[in-house]
Amino acid sequence: MNKIRTEYRGEMLFESTVDGRPLTVDVPAAMGGSGRGPTPLELFIASLGSCVAALVANYCHNIEIDTGGLSVDVSYSKADDPTRLAAVRVDVNLPYGDLRGREQSLLRVAEHCPVGKTICTLENIEFALHGSGDAR
Repeated sequence: MNKIRTEYRGEMLFESTVDGRPLTVDVPAAMGGSGRGPTPLELFIASLGSCVAALVANYCHNIEIDTGGLSVDVSYSKADDPTRLAAVRVDVNLPYGDLRGREQSLLRVAEHCPVGKTICTLENIEFALHGSGDAR
């Protein structure tokens, strides 16, 4: 199983290491964060947007649709008790792309992003706690 490690750096700042590359993660101001990096929820949303963008760009390159100005906007709303995402909307923008009737194909490509598929189909997340007396 692949693994990404996240370490606490103090003052509510965290660093995740992804294939040897550091990624700084902060928390919302209400938890003591101070804007030093994206929050976990922002990273989650960004991973969805970048996944969709990558798949759409690849598809467009393969069928010669102009990807100039390609962007993906992910809008979301939150709910409380428990705190979570309530709704997510993904808008793919291809301002210079002549879609030539391929809108439905492009939407299917966007909808097959592995991050989005995981959100829709994940059945279980397992949590485990390890203390100083535990063998890792």
